[in-house]
This record gives sequence, C-alpha cells and structure tokens, in this order.
Amino acid sequence: MKNSRFGNLWVALVLLVFLILLISMGFTLILTVVIVKFNLVEKRLFDTFWFLLVILLSGILTGTIITALMGNRILYPISKLREATREVAKGNFSVRLYENYKIEEFADMSRDFNKMVQELQGIETLRNDFVTNVSHEFKTPLTAIEGYAMLLQSKDLQEGEREDYAGKIIGSTRQLSQLTSNILKLSKLENQEIIIEQSQFRLDEQIREAILLLEPEWSRKQLSLDIRLTDTEYFGSEELLMQVWLNIIGNAVKFSREGGSISVALAEENDGFRVEVADTGIGMRPEVQKYIFEKFYQGDKARTRDGNGLGLPLARRIVDLCQGRIFVKSAPGLGSTFSVVLPKERQDQL
Repeated sequence: MKNSRFGNLWVALVLLVFLILLISMGFTLILTVVIVKFNLVEKRLFDTFWFLLVILLSGILTGTIITALMGNRILYPISKLREATREVAKGNFSVRLYENYKIEEFADMSRDFNKMVQELQGIETLRNDFVTNVSHEFKTPLTAIEGYAMLLQSKDLQEGEREDYAGKIIGSTRQLSQLTSNILKLSKLENQEIIIEQSQFRLDEQIREAILLLEPEWSRKQLSLDIRLTDTEYFGSEELLMQVWLNIIGNAVKFSREGGSISVALAEENDGFRVEVADTGIGMRPEVQKYIFEKFYQGDKARTRDGNGLGLPLARRIVDLCQGRIFVKSAPGLGSTFSVVLPKERQDQL
C-alpha cells in the first residue's frame, strides 16, 4: 500500500520534470527556428559560441520560469502544512487543512494532520478539565469539613445534630483520603513499566472475593447477579488485579438501576483469559466512552454520583502493566459491558 501511494507522488514529479524539459526544448527549438527564418542573427554567428550560448540561456530561463510556476503549485500543500504547524505551535488547535488533493500523499498528509490536531484539541480539553476536576475534587470535601466543623462550634446543637455533623466530617475526610490514595497509586503505576511482586493464584476466587466485598452495595439496590467463573490459575499481581475487579464491578453496581442485574463471567480463550462485567444500568454515550479511561473524567457533569474519576484510569494502567487489554461496549439505556483480557503467554512461561 505504501509503495502504491508513493508511486502517485513519484509519477507526478516525473511528469513535472518531463513537462519542464519538453516545454524548455520546444521553446528553444521555436526560438532557433524564428532566429533562422527571420535572419535575426548574422549567418556568420550561427556557428559561434555566442549563438549556442544564447540558445542555451533561453532554454534555461524558460525551464526556470516554468519550474517556479509549477513547483509553487505542487509544493502548495507543504506550504500550507508549514503555516498550519506554526499555528498549532502557538496553541491554536482549531486549524484544519484542505484534504481533497489529487495527489494521494498530500491528501493523506492533510487527513493525518487534521486527525492529529483534533486529538491534540481533545487532550487540551482534558488537560483543562483535569485542572478543574482536581480543584473541584479537593475543594468539595474540604469545604464540607470546614462547614460542618463551624456548625459543631455552636453551643445550641442537639446531640443528634452533633453526631450527624461529625459523621459528615468523617465521610468527607474518607473521601479526601481515598482521592489522595488513588492519585498516589496512579502516579506510582504510571512511572513503572513492570510488576515486580507476582505470584500464582486463583483468578476466579479473587473475582468472587471482590463480589463479596461489594455485597452491601448490590444488596442495598436489590440487584440480581449472574456469576459464571471458570476455574483459572493465573500468575500476576494479586493485589493490583483486585483493584481492577473492585473498580469495574463497583461501577456496574453504582450505575445499575435498583432491581437490575449484573453478570460476571470468566472464560479461557485462545489469546488469554477474558473477564466480562455487564450491567443493565444507564449506559454511556459514544462521546463519554471515548474519555472514560482519562484521569478525573466523569460523564456525569453534575457529579450527582460518588466517585472521583480515577477508578477506571487506575484499572486501565494495571491491565496495561499486565500486558492485557480493557475495553467497553455501551449504549444509553442499555447498560455497559467491560471486558478485560489477560494474556495467557505469561502462564505458559511458568
């Protein structure tokens, strides 16, 4: 495919050179015929060096003019790319290039550039959201702690109110502690490339343990569970993978409607072990699915649900370190299915 695309540009350049030479030679020939026909130069000069030099210079001049005119046209996309790159360097991510060039290489170049700028624009938006979200996530519990602490100073409080305010402070403190802990965990994982502490364990039993740890949440919402786990021995980080299951299953519980259902399945496939967690919850729009693994991103802009947008990024980083894959299929109102595929090759090396 690359050779075919390169051929289009190569043919265009060859045709351009051939056209320049053809026009230059034609012009030189016409000039010579005109000079001879109308006796513009004395006959004794035909065989002289000067006559040949005039003809040669006229051909070079003609070729240079044609090259300048046609070269400027064929290099126009590169010139526009240079201008657009300068705009991007200034922080302008709204710039776009024309894509419908006849030469395929230039069309591909423009399309790739536009895709790159679009992704950079998305990253810039996420960066701004990151700063806003971090500020919000820290400010909210701190404001709550400050507010309830001030209320506790009142001497007219009843005992029930005092206990309620103290409980609110404890809850906000735990929220702040969990947020800080998740940030530190994610920062540590982002700066390591391998998992050092690994051991052999039953993956199916670990997932059952995670489900039991979340029992108060799914029991409170009266969710029905469909659990299908194949007996599986796995070699990896037991501690880190537990974080993955708690986050994914916890999200399924959180976003499921009361009285809904959740299915958890573990099966062996040709390329590895697949874990699927499906719910009958609210689902996600495509634009939300695109960013759910980004730090502090929350599809619920009103923040009416608990969470700080770090659970799924943490899960993805752990799965990446395990050389695995994590992805989601979802639709609004139809629930979500998270899939984690862990490689089998690591087990074959035991």
